Amino acid sequence: MEVFAEYLAHIDNPQHRARTEEVLAWVTKQFPNLMPKIAWNQPMFTDHGTFIIGFSVAKHHLAVAPERAGINHFSDEIVQAGYDHTKQLVRIPWDGPVDYSLLQKMIEFNMLDKADCSTFWRK
Repeated sequence: MEVFAEYLAHIDNPQHRARTEEVLAWVTKQFPNLMPKIAWNQPMFTDHGTFIIGFSVAKHHLAVAPERAGINHFSDEIVQAGYDHTKQLVRIPWDGPVDYSLLQKMIEFNMLDKADCSTFWRK
């Protein structure tokens, strides 16, 4: 988690910082083979050089970015979890629970779907 220390230190709201740290630590523990990194000033995880999932902090939510394919694949489950989403990200409200089961499915989907991907983003 050291790779995320500076990013986390710049999150002013202590509850937002704690939630973000909790989610990043969970991903690190559940998927130790993923590479944690900061790119475009955002924490993210990659596998064999390809993007798997990224996160960013907003005023009212933690944004989760599994790429458009992940959003499309899980759009019904995202809504069922009580989250709203755009074409590129899921908004997890700060005052609501994190659906770790859904997060795990999105990460596993991207790892499998991008197993043979040689680029950072899907083409």
